[in-house]
Amino acid sequence: AGPRELLISAEQDHTGVLVAVRDSRPGIAPTRTERVFEAFYTRKSGGTGMGLSICRSIIDAHGGRLWGEANEPRCAVFRFTLPGADLAPLQR
Repeated sequence: AGPRELLISAEQDHTGVLVAVRDSRPGIAPTRTERVFEAFYTRKSGGTGMGLSICRSIIDAHGGRLWGEANEPRCAVFRFTLPGADLAPLQR
């Protein structure tokens, strides 16, 4: 399968920050993009199905939004927003 690659990018505007996390593993079927955020839903043996559910709860509690989508041709991308007040510029 080869090594896993992870690409993280961030954009900032007057409303807050948008972060995107892309990986090189097989993507998510369009019919499952919301299911992956359900507590205890997993496709991996040994997985608890809690990771993305917890992430979404934390981001929601901070006034943000978390979602996933296919990143063609075969990967997945998860994006989240967080609002910000008086944001300092992102460090590069």
